[in-house]
Amino acid sequence: MSGLALNARFGSPDQIETLVAIEGVVAQQMALHVEKRRLWFPNDLMPADANLDAAADAELARIRDAARGLPDTVRVAIALNLLTEEGLPHFHRLIAVHLGNSTPWSDWNNLWTAEEDRHGCALRDYVRDARLFDMGALEKLQYRYIEAGFNPDWEQDPYRLLAYTSLQEKATQISHANAGRLCSAIEPMAQKVLAHLASDESRHYQFYRAVFGAILERDPNRALQSLLKVTLNFAMPGHAIRGYDDMSEVVRRAGVFCASQYKEIVEELLDFWKIGVMTNLSAAGREAQEKLMKVPTRLARMADFQNAKTAARDFHFDFIFGRAIRL
Repeated sequence: MSGLALNARFGSPDQIETLVAIEGVVAQQMALHVEKRRLWFPNDLMPADANLDAAADAELARIRDAARGLPDTVRVAIALNLLTEEGLPHFHRLIAVHLGNSTPWSDWNNLWTAEEDRHGCALRDYVRDARLFDMGALEKLQYRYIEAGFNPDWEQDPYRLLAYTSLQEKATQISHANAGRLCSAIEPMAQKVLAHLASDESRHYQFYRAVFGAILERDPNRALQSLLKVTLNFAMPGHAIRGYDDMSEVVRRAGVFCASQYKEIVEELLDFWKIGVMTNLSAAGREAQEKLMKVPTRLARMADFQNAKTAARDFHFDFIFGRAIRL
């Protein structure tokens, strides 16, 4: 038996057996991921080499000048995306403790972490060079977020980790892509950086979606119950950031990410995994299946409620020098 069974800290014996059984799928999906990707680096986007010439200096001056036109709603979205990306240490730890330190799980965790690490680096390079924020205030937020930790109540269930990452990677892809689109006509480099991040998140989403699909095939009843718990209680990883509620509300009102978009993600995954037509389930599995199929309607009602109760108000954030955002 794989070393995972000995090294995994979290999961019931049946879950660990399933994780061992799908190791071939993990290795196959990782190989497919590497084959499809085009590896890039932050310096490809915002070069900082010692021998850069006057043209590079002129481009940096252009970026800074154009970035002054980015509205504060977009700045908040970029700040939240950056802070979320820089929470990477929390996720590397969560994957390691839920899935163990043996291959191919650790191989994926290390590869995924290396790719994700570029996201925070690239976005930080951009916001620093473009002079978007009070960087001291933003850095304090980032420090407090890492210090606070991210400890979702998954009850040591490795299936919930993989269900969560399936949802979260797609949500992050949408957030980066939409923030980038809001930048494109004002400062195209911001859109270029965010598009690179979104493209990576799309491929990571495909990996986690495929792996959780393999779990559904092998252990459907437990997997459906885990998926239901995560889907009903989904929260983006940055929710431990001080001021997160206000930041996410600005992002929602600006159309970067909201309940309607989360509903679309849930619908896409329910359809991809063919949740509605699964058969030969236990009573608990059928109950979870029925509740999962009702989640999109519940999310639609939530979105309608949020929109109906939204009233104009002011938002203030230290990282944009306390300026008022009226939405």
